Amino acid sequence: MEIKAIRGFNDILPDEIGKWQFVEGTARKVFEGFGFSEIRIPVLERTELFSRGIGEATDIVEKEMYTFTDKSGNSLTLRPEATASMARAYLEHQVYTFDPVAKLYCIGPMFRYERPQKGRYRQFYQMDAEVFGVENPMVDAEVIVMLIDFLERVGIEKLELHINTLGCRACRPRYREELKKFLTTKAFQLCEDCQRRLETNPLRIFDCKVETCQEAIVNAPNVSDFVCSECQKHFEKVREYLEIAGLAYILNPRMVRGLDYYTRTAFEVVSYHLGSQNAVTGGGRYDNLFQEIGGLDIPGIGFAIGMERLVSLLPKDRKFVQSPQLFIASLGDETIKEAYQIINQLHLQGIRAELDYEGKSLKSQMRRADKLKARYVLILGENELKKGRAVLRDMESKSQEEIPIPDLVNILKEKVKGQE
Repeated sequence: MEIKAIRGFNDILPDEIGKWQFVEGTARKVFEGFGFSEIRIPVLERTELFSRGIGEATDIVEKEMYTFTDKSGNSLTLRPEATASMARAYLEHQVYTFDPVAKLYCIGPMFRYERPQKGRYRQFYQMDAEVFGVENPMVDAEVIVMLIDFLERVGIEKLELHINTLGCRACRPRYREELKKFLTTKAFQLCEDCQRRLETNPLRIFDCKVETCQEAIVNAPNVSDFVCSECQKHFEKVREYLEIAGLAYILNPRMVRGLDYYTRTAFEVVSYHLGSQNAVTGGGRYDNLFQEIGGLDIPGIGFAIGMERLVSLLPKDRKFVQSPQLFIASLGDETIKEAYQIINQLHLQGIRAELDYEGKSLKSQMRRADKLKARYVLILGENELKKGRAVLRDMESKSQEEIPIPDLVNILKEKVKGQE
């Protein structure tokens, strides 16, 4: 029986990996330019980290986590998101004793048990950027500016930034009660999931895509009408700093974050790429998270980007596959040794080169070089070996020239360097 990948777990093949490497490389360059450092966290955590941090009354904890009991009776969970794990690492290793401010980013797989569909998998990849230990609204704006800069650098077009304030522990409960009171009168319009959310986490109803649920919230109260003066001042400062940075934004009072730990600033970036709206990423401030998982009063803010969604939005006309810079076509038993020596020297000089291992015909080797999209082909036969000169063919211009074999490596380095 043929063994296949588990449903919802996706292979990323070599013809696609160039896009992922480009996105990850750009993220590292941008994030580190803003003072962030990479952190790598385990994929497996104690279940209570997520139930306490994310919140019991969320779809993630209630329905989507991969949770099991190990041989010691511990409840463990494959991480469904990275923020709680990054906060746990910050607390456990007492990073705050060196510097209370930590700017961290993480790139890696997350796991959620939900219905697989195009672009959405049970193992999916995210990049997270988080700032711990800063309450100043200046950092809210800085994180958003960094996010927009990154998205523009990878080529995502027609971006639109939406922002809102969610209030804090002092003012948010009053909004939840008013929202719940309003939606109770519309309960007959809500889907089964949202009827359950009405009792546990009514803000999550704003995220539901069911048409009747969207109709039910049309005249729902806005969270921004219930925030306290301190939250309002914080949000006004965020807007001021965004304007100083020259970043346009849209106030969206309907935008919420479904996870319990979010407070105050919330943001989302959408792209009208190819004419249709696509939510690219979202994030916000979460000043309650550290109290939930560790008891310390430490503020935080950050965002997470789904890699699958981001890769799907990359420009279609951009080349991401790493083609060989040179293909060596060798003819005859004696020339293969010379070809092997040449290609080893090229590899050690950082030049992407390929050769034929099977001694096939020149026509067959040229077809393979063309299929691999190699820029140059070095033709090395027994006659060339005797003359001490090889033929170099430019696959774009179709021109060719003879090159002295003793000078081959240096000449090829210059040729390839000039095409980078």
